Amino acid sequence: MIHLVLGGARSGKSRYGETLAATYAEQVSEQVSEQCSAQSPSCIYIATATALDEEMSQRIARHQQDRVDAKVNWLLIESPLALASTLMEQSAADKVILVDCLTLYLTNHLVASEETHRNGVDDLWQQQKIALLNALPQLKGHIIFISNEVGSGIVPLGELTRRFADEAGWLNQAIAEQADKVTLIVAGLPLALK
Repeated sequence: MIHLVLGGARSGKSRYGETLAATYAEQVSEQVSEQCSAQSPSCIYIATATALDEEMSQRIARHQQDRVDAKVNWLLIESPLALASTLMEQSAADKVILVDCLTLYLTNHLVASEETHRNGVDDLWQQQKIALLNALPQLKGHIIFISNEVGSGIVPLGELTRRFADEAGWLNQAIAEQADKVTLIVAGLPLALK
């Protein structure tokens, strides 16, 4: 089951996704008589963020603290670039996976692409996006994707920021098309879209 959670910056989408993961984990534990525990974590947090500056380091620390305070015992996996293969390796019928977030995953690829374009190497983002989309139907368990909804604002200045907004919109549409559920978070409140 794939659930896409969209929202703006500081909308509460990560908190909602973590609460959703705990709910799904409870359902899974009832089905297989197994709870999220230190011996057998069934809740996996795939973090895509990379701490490129102090502000991002603080954001990551806040998210880490939120997980410490949660009822769920998370297994953390950092996967800033290889999301499709990480999901294929980790998904299982008795697992709940939270990916936070798709737009940081996209950012990591666009930054890497900018660097490789200067060196004449092809852009790998489209290949990675296709790999992710092809992996979705094969994933088992509950998969929750967190992503920013960036298309509601003005058209950004600059080629890279416009490409980011375009690619984020296209990625969100492609994931939403395959998702079983899509929720938009506004001011901490969930709105079911699908």
